[in-house]
Amino acid sequence: MGVEEALEFVDDLIFLKTGEHLDKTQRIILSHLWEDEKRTYQDIANSVRYTEAHLKAVGAELWHFLSKVLGEKVSKSTFQGVVQRFRTTQQAQKILDIPNLGGNGTKPQDLDANFVGRDRQIAELHTLVSRGQKVILIQGEGGVGKTRLARKYFKSQKFNFVLELWMATEIQNLTPVESVVEEWLRRYFNEEPGGDFGISLERLRRKLREQTSKIGVFIDNLETALDQNGKFLEYRRPYVELLRVLADSDVHSVTLVTSRERLRESSVEVYLYPLEGLDDEAWREFFSSCHINCDCTILSEMCRAYGGNAKAMQILRGAILTDFSGDIHAYWQENCTDLLIERELKDLVASQFTRLQENDLEAYRLLCRLGCYRYQDIPSLPIEGVLCLLWDVPEKKRRGVIKALQDLSLIETKKGQYWLHPVIQYEAISRLRLVSEEWELVNRKAAEYWTQRVTAIKDITDALTALEAYYHYVEISDFEQAGDVILQGRGKQWSIGLPLGCSFYQLGLLQKNFSVIKRIIDDIKSQERLIRLYNILGYTYRIIGCIREAIECYEKSEEVLGKLDVKQTKISIVFNTGLCKLELWEIEAAEDCFNSVCSLAEENSNLDDYMTYAQCCLALIKSRSGSREDAFGLAEVASSAMSLSTRVTLWGIGHSLVTLCLTYQNLGNLKKSFELCQRAIFHSEQNNFTQIKAKAISCLAELFREQGEFARAIFHHSEAIAILDRIGAKSDLAEAYYQLALTHQKMGEMIPSREKFVQAIALFNEMQAPKQVEKVQTAMECFEK
Repeated sequence: MGVEEALEFVDDLIFLKTGEHLDKTQRIILSHLWEDEKRTYQDIANSVRYTEAHLKAVGAELWHFLSKVLGEKVSKSTFQGVVQRFRTTQQAQKILDIPNLGGNGTKPQDLDANFVGRDRQIAELHTLVSRGQKVILIQGEGGVGKTRLARKYFKSQKFNFVLELWMATEIQNLTPVESVVEEWLRRYFNEEPGGDFGISLERLRRKLREQTSKIGVFIDNLETALDQNGKFLEYRRPYVELLRVLADSDVHSVTLVTSRERLRESSVEVYLYPLEGLDDEAWREFFSSCHINCDCTILSEMCRAYGGNAKAMQILRGAILTDFSGDIHAYWQENCTDLLIERELKDLVASQFTRLQENDLEAYRLLCRLGCYRYQDIPSLPIEGVLCLLWDVPEKKRRGVIKALQDLSLIETKKGQYWLHPVIQYEAISRLRLVSEEWELVNRKAAEYWTQRVTAIKDITDALTALEAYYHYVEISDFEQAGDVILQGRGKQWSIGLPLGCSFYQLGLLQKNFSVIKRIIDDIKSQERLIRLYNILGYTYRIIGCIREAIECYEKSEEVLGKLDVKQTKISIVFNTGLCKLELWEIEAAEDCFNSVCSLAEENSNLDDYMTYAQCCLALIKSRSGSREDAFGLAEVASSAMSLSTRVTLWGIGHSLVTLCLTYQNLGNLKKSFELCQRAIFHSEQNNFTQIKAKAISCLAELFREQGEFARAIFHHSEAIAILDRIGAKSDLAEAYYQLALTHQKMGEMIPSREKFVQAIALFNEMQAPKQVEKVQTAMECFEK
């Protein structure tokens, strides 16, 4: 079995278990190891853009999952042999099964009984794609089968991976498109998003143009984001820009969008594909597969009554089997009049809810309660997420209640994951809202479940899972608890754990911080919560170069702080304000802030971490002003304290190493500076601190310039600029352009030097940093001589 054949075989196995294809990183690992199982992760990392640590993490998760799928322990060294044996066994089993298939007329095992009558639609979609259509909107009524058709198309055409966006069923739960693009770039392309949405979109466009693999994009239930005229809601207009990127004729992707309503945006090229209900033959095939004997006349009447609606077909199956013991004639005799009058799916769902309420009150309550979940960033629930809503049902009966909903096709399930069809969720949440006490209690139970589910944030999925509790508290207007979700410590860092908001900016989910904090901050009453939220918001603003906005957040924190005796908070505000002033090149103001930090830290030994950070910054300032002895003394003290303090964070160590590196460079101790620079780069790679790594690489370029190694300096300047541009770190990017300009200047290359100076000035102007602009203009005075 060759590499490509092996990848396709494993991909099919993964898809059957999860509904997802192998992602890009997983395919890289498997293909390299299939060719040579003795290759190390470092060998693979050297030939691709990923770090060894990232590949190890992905590999460990992959081997664990394949062990479950293949029923045998799988590791990096045994992967190839296990797959070969499994395939051989599977082929032998198929040979044994062939006579039975022919003898009893049954269908192959991989036939999806819930997907019937859509072969023509699959073929038509394929034809449209072959003709160059990039974005196709599958439009039809709720439950007609839009989502299932889209998923079946992606599976049948063997796409390498599919980017998914599940639109909320309620307007207030719509995910900002900025957050969606951020996650896609990071999760599927290992690409840092830009601080500006336009930059992130351009990076997505570039990735979709570069890819040679088949990429699908699936946007489900678009109608929630549309107004009565078929245009995007005013505050969700950025979705237009995403669709324009996806419709680009040069991208190597296919986008399928499902919606009950038409999209009428003239600036976006979208092909409308209306989807009608299934025909009589499809309904007959479906009911026959469920062992329900079908009279042709009755089945045709039922199909017409519900417009061939696929979801209606599934719900009817459940009602006939459960309430009428599979007797379709009795069912239709009792219900045909009402159902022919109420022909739409919404009415069918309502009648099914009412019937369930009369026959199984516990299952009915659970179904309504499940409507509270969003099914957006985290589109499905494990069994624990369902069980937690059955607090008033005896433990022994709980799984039976869930099974009752499964039998009636009122809850979707696959491989231990559960979710509601959007139409079912709409009715469930409508009924749940009618009882205010139940609505509040259910949302609190759901929020508690999400909070308990994540104890440490290791990746984007963990962060988004933990955030789900926030949305439940917002629904019941408990903004204080919503704020606590963002502020709650998880993991072991800082003894109380790292707040979720901090995890968001370390993971690069900057837009997520903006959207969730701004949503609640005006409703927060607790002064301590308000200060901490402003601090996280300010730090996020500073990362993307919005320094004035960051300072404004810290000023608001100062106002709220008032007479509160919270020294940890006070020192954090002062220190972060100092960082902002330093990036604006307001040196005296920055120095005052850092001196104040040292004074506050001297009063409390538990603040020694801030003392260390401030001393590093003061050392840098002194080294630039010519106070060599003071700078050297501060740097030595800070270096020693950094290794001794237990409160200095990994994030703080990374920034401090870069600051000390620049300090020793200014002091002329290039050997010490080189050592610190290499430590900073290694530390950043170990902890995935992209921004800190880029700053350290820029510093490395400066050191090579000082030694006259211009080729190496230019290489590292370019490397740092590429990273900083990718993540949208405007302030650091401006400084990197300034340093590159100085290198060209020292080389006597005046034209490229002037170009880079101009680029630095443009970015500093965007930041409203006149002192930084003045610094660059001073360096450009040589051009006037």
